[in-house]
Amino acid sequence: MNIAIVYYSMYGHIRTMAQAALEAANKVPGVTATLYRVPETLPDEVLAKMGALEASKAQADVPLATPEVLAAAGGVLFGTPTRFGNMTGQMRQFLDSTGGLWAKGALIGKPAGVFTSSGTQHGGQESTILTFIPTLMHQGMVIVGLPYSFIGQMGVDEIVGGSPYGASTIAGGDGSRQPSERDLDGVRFQARHLAEIAKKLAA
Repeated sequence: MNIAIVYYSMYGHIRTMAQAALEAANKVPGVTATLYRVPETLPDEVLAKMGALEASKAQADVPLATPEVLAAAGGVLFGTPTRFGNMTGQMRQFLDSTGGLWAKGALIGKPAGVFTSSGTQHGGQESTILTFIPTLMHQGMVIVGLPYSFIGQMGVDEIVGGSPYGASTIAGGDGSRQPSERDLDGVRFQARHLAEIAKKLAA
């Protein structure tokens, strides 16, 4: 069972979560997970002005996602930062390139989930995932969230991401906050959950 973890990360927060998801999915017996990044659409000079060029270059070794990656996977976990309560333009452009898969019904019945990050605690994490889901449903995919059996999203003792829709983290207004261990546990749980569902559906 192949699981694709497809992400876009500008400053590294989503990449950190994607790597945690990768490690967790690969611990599920019979599952092989692979990390893919969606193509960058901004030129280097713009990334440099945004302070994101170094983080962008640091992930150059991660293979690029293609529609064929989605077609070959038994399940897909997507990761995207929040931009005004929606996915990034880079992720949107990638998804818009999958019309050929839709025409063939190539993704129907495959489980898919979404995780995200935002600059502030109420910065559109839930709306980003919720506005991502219609694309997956148009493709006929089976939505996998973060159930309340992950008790890490229940506490109020610390600032923490995560909701029933998917794992998330808060980067802080200046991007200085890295995903907490509880945030990483959330995406690990979601990745394992998706991998187990993919195995059941394949059977």
